[in-house]
Amino acid sequence: MNKLLYYISYIWNYLILNLVKAEYAGFPTIVGFIGIKGFKGKIYFGKNVLINSNKWSNPVGLSSSTYLCVNQNAVIEIGNNVGISNALLYAREKITIEDDVIIGGGCQILDNDFHCLDYAIRRTHLDQENVVSAKIVIRKGVFIGTGSIVLKGVEIGEQSIIAAGSVVTKNIPSFEIWGGNPAKFIRGISNPSIKPDSL
Repeated sequence: MNKLLYYISYIWNYLILNLVKAEYAGFPTIVGFIGIKGFKGKIYFGKNVLINSNKWSNPVGLSSSTYLCVNQNAVIEIGNNVGISNALLYAREKITIEDDVIIGGGCQILDNDFHCLDYAIRRTHLDQENVVSAKIVIRKGVFIGTGSIVLKGVEIGEQSIIAAGSVVTKNIPSFEIWGGNPAKFIRGISNPSIKPDSL
């Protein structure tokens, strides 16, 4: 990315994050232009957060950007040393991402169904009032492979790995590898007692 584009994107990202009153321990490094939807929710960043948000920042995410969507009273909380590439985080309730998490290109983390699952209600003006949501928690050291989708109510345990293209519909224990649609257990992780800080 050339210097002019870098400075334009920095100003854009700084202005939009301050417009939505995002809070941060350290201003995130954003390569490209971040997208924000929702001005009545809360967004928190820890230290040393890296967000790729365009086709030149990470080709795995193709041409998409990173979008953070927070409905009224919803929260997106991002910890320290987190990397996100061209992903969508959409919160109607709460999405918590702990420290040292990697979220691959094109991932979607969605804490709600977007529409009511009852056909009769879905056809009325009551649709959005009856959307089911449940908080998502992604624990320390998790790696989510490109193109994966994490659905509402899920907790992914510490240092677990989600294979590329997976759909996570239920809780995943710590130190395991899961993959598929829906995601299923593949195997445990060797040497789970080795922490990133000790490497």
